Amino acid sequence: MHTPDFNALAVGDVVATTSYTFTRDSLVRYAGASGDFNPIHYRDDIAASVGLEGVLAHGMLTLGAATSPVVEWLGGAGFVLDTQARFTRPVVVDPHTGAEVTVTATVAALDPEQRTAQLNLNVVYAEKTVLAKAQMLVQFRPEAA
Repeated sequence: MHTPDFNALAVGDVVATTSYTFTRDSLVRYAGASGDFNPIHYRDDIAASVGLEGVLAHGMLTLGAATSPVVEWLGGAGFVLDTQARFTRPVVVDPHTGAEVTVTATVAALDPEQRTAQLNLNVVYAEKTVLAKAQMLVQFRPEAA
């Protein structure tokens, strides 16, 4: 895998883009791993009874998927200092087709003195943004002497 070079980055660069398909199986697996067994994440009847249009992906599953391509892109070149986002729309997971979420990470700001890059994450499901103000701050390791 290519190791990113801080000195080669520019504001506006797209550093990672990928798509994930959440399935009902994904939700069950995430519930088991996280301990979040809220039935809106696996039962259509419960989701409908509280006014939802269907079973929803866990918010933290969505956020984890959003940050994963950046972590993969960064590799050993550095580490994540901060991640933040505001959940704006639910991801409804159809029992047959699932839900496709697309993530694009773009360089928003660079600090050469600190060797940090602020990245904006565009996280889209059904042609709508599902995370607002989704950002990551990554720290690059010092340059080898």
